[in-house]
Amino acid sequence: MLLRVDFTFGVVLGLLLVAAVTVAALAHLGRGREMAVAGVRAALQLGAVSLAIGWVVGSVPPLAGFVALMYAVAVRTAGRRVTPNRTWWWAALPIGAGVAPVMAVLLLTGVVPAKGIAVIPTTGILIGGALTATVLSGRRALDELHTRKGEVEAGLALGLLDRDARMEVARPAAGDALLPGLDQTRTVGIVTLPGAFVGMLLGGASPVLAGAVQLFVLVALMAVQAVAVSVVLELVTRGRLNRDE
Repeated sequence: MLLRVDFTFGVVLGLLLVAAVTVAALAHLGRGREMAVAGVRAALQLGAVSLAIGWVVGSVPPLAGFVALMYAVAVRTAGRRVTPNRTWWWAALPIGAGVAPVMAVLLLTGVVPAKGIAVIPTTGILIGGALTATVLSGRRALDELHTRKGEVEAGLALGLLDRDARMEVARPAAGDALLPGLDQTRTVGIVTLPGAFVGMLLGGASPVLAGAVQLFVLVALMAVQAVAVSVVLELVTRGRLNRDE
């Protein structure tokens, strides 16, 4: 283990969180309180998971329950970020449609062993990527439809179907949700060294193994996010996911 976890680690972590919140507050970004709460929640949640992980990975029922919990929290988080109304639950579709087939392929081919210690982190990474893509694409698509409402109405006047008129406006904005993952993949190893790679190195793995795992994660994430964004786009343009009162 290359990362020293002790009292100093806790102090430095706390100082970094305070610095992040302070900068957000001084710059009037409006997210200082959320950042503080998120940091404390992350510490508590990771602590709880660390204590429970041994029990969860040893049996199928708790493993399935833990994965279901991750999925449910992701759906709720993504949905409420996209819209405050009751259509938020449609976020379950893009996240599930992105993660389920990719995980099925990985498990069936044996790339990811059917063991809790491998399934939980892999599923968590993919769900997290789908959550981010769902939030970004949903928010951008709905914002664009609101801002360019006149263009949608012009399309309808020209004879386009409602879904098609919305699609012309929302598609480019939703597609931008793929840019963070795409840029990270394009620059990995040159500009960025993502979490999986760094984490494995800190855990003592060889650089070659760490690189292989990181490549697998990035490519799998691109597949998951592409599916999630495509599904979100359909939901938004068909009016299933909306911000109507």
